[in-house]
Amino acid sequence: MTPDLPVFNQQPLYHTDLGAAYVADSLDMLRQLPDNSINLVMTSPPFALQRQKDYGNKDQHEYIDWLTEFATLVYQKLTPDGSFVLDLGGAYQKGLPVRSLYNYRVLIRFCDEIGFHLAEEFFWFNPSKLPSPIEWVNKRKIRAKDSVNTVWWLSKTEWPKADVSKVLAEYSERMKKLIKDPEAYYSPAKRPSGHDIGSSFGKDNGGSIPSNLLQISNSEANSQYLKLCKEVGIQAHPARFPAKLPEFFIRYLTEPNDLVVDIFGGSNTTGHVCESEGRRWLAFEQLQEYLSASVFRFMQDQPIESIKTTFAELMENKIKHIKSNGQGKLF
Repeated sequence: MTPDLPVFNQQPLYHTDLGAAYVADSLDMLRQLPDNSINLVMTSPPFALQRQKDYGNKDQHEYIDWLTEFATLVYQKLTPDGSFVLDLGGAYQKGLPVRSLYNYRVLIRFCDEIGFHLAEEFFWFNPSKLPSPIEWVNKRKIRAKDSVNTVWWLSKTEWPKADVSKVLAEYSERMKKLIKDPEAYYSPAKRPSGHDIGSSFGKDNGGSIPSNLLQISNSEANSQYLKLCKEVGIQAHPARFPAKLPEFFIRYLTEPNDLVVDIFGGSNTTGHVCESEGRRWLAFEQLQEYLSASVFRFMQDQPIESIKTTFAELMENKIKHIKSNGQGKLF
C-alpha cells in the first residue's frame, strides 16, 4: 500500500500505488479518516427515485435525512480549502407531472445546517439521454425530455482551492481566427455597460473559460468497461457517470497527489480518472460485484483470461495490487 494513503481497520478489495477501493459502508470509512484530510469528495449518490433500483436508491421522503448523514462527515473530513461535488439527477413527484424539489432541498439543508457554501452550481447536460419519464414525455407528451442533472460544488470555506485555467475549453473556430488576426474580426469598444474590453480578445490564453453548463454525453455503449462486463458475464453498474464529469472537477479543484474520495464508488470512474491525473484516491462501495468489476477499468489492455481470473479472485476477497503506469492501465 502507498504509505500516503489513510489506513483503515479493513483491507481494500484492490489497490494501486495511488489509491484503494473498499467494499464498505462509507459512513464507517469516513469516521476513520482524520479530520481536514480530504481535498475533494467527488460523487454521484443513488438518486431519490420513486422506483427502487438495483443500486439501492432511497425514497424521496427518506433521501435528504439519509444523505445529510454523509455530508456532515464529509464536512469534517475536508481540508479547509476542500470541496464536495455532488451530482444529483432530477425526479418527478409520484404519479404527477410535477418536479420534486429534493435536490434543491439537499442544497439548502447542507448550507443552512451543516455549514457548506455553494461555491457554484453546475448543470450537466447529457444530450444522449433517452426521453424520460415515459409517462409524461412519450405517452402523454406533456413534458420535455429530462436531460440535465444538477451538480452542486460545495465548499468548506468561501475561498476553496480552484484554478479554472486547468479546465479551459477549446476555442471555437471563430475565436481561433480572431486570435490569429484580431484587427480583421474585432474593433475594441466600450460595451453599453461602460466596460472597456480593449483588445484582450486577441490574446491566446490556451483556451476559453468554461461555463457552468457542462455538455457531456453519457453514451459508452462500446466502452471497454461494458465489453469486459459482457465478456465476464456480469451486469455493469446501471448508473455510471461519464469520466469527463469527474475529470473536469478533479482537474479544476485539486493538484497532483491531493486526496480524492468517492463515497458511492459504483464502477469507480472517479478512481480511474484520479489514477490518470496523478491524484491519490479512495473508493467506497457496498456492493462487492460492482466494485470487483470496476477493476476492469484498470485492466483494459490485459488478456481476457487474466481479467476473468482477477475478477474471480476479487469476488473471493483476495486482495489484489494493480500495478499502474499512471494512466489507469495495468502493466
